[in-house]
Amino acid sequence: MDLQDQLKNLFPDHEMSPEETVENEPHELYVQKEPMICKFEKRKGKATTIIEGYEGTDEDFKILAKEIKTKLSVGGTFKDDSIIIQGDYRDKIMAILKEKGFKVKRVGG
Repeated sequence: MDLQDQLKNLFPDHEMSPEETVENEPHELYVQKEPMICKFEKRKGKATTIIEGYEGTDEDFKILAKEIKTKLSVGGTFKDDSIIIQGDYRDKIMAILKEKGFKVKRVGG
């Protein structure tokens, strides 16, 4: 007895609806004219990379933060209109952002 038969036994009046296909369109990020700022700070003795200056929506910035964290396999957060990445990854982050078409400015040491 497979799962469909078990469900029919439990809910005899239920009719199966045809499955709807959901087209997954890739989300386009807003590419701005002003450069984003990529800077290095030490917080509580630990190195952090901070990305600021995105002019698009917060949802787009969160998607960008998740993508950067996934590509670099590091932790981080989105807080106060900035992305905070654990560790000094300025060069790698700048390469990722330039590949996506963003202008990036390096600030600090």
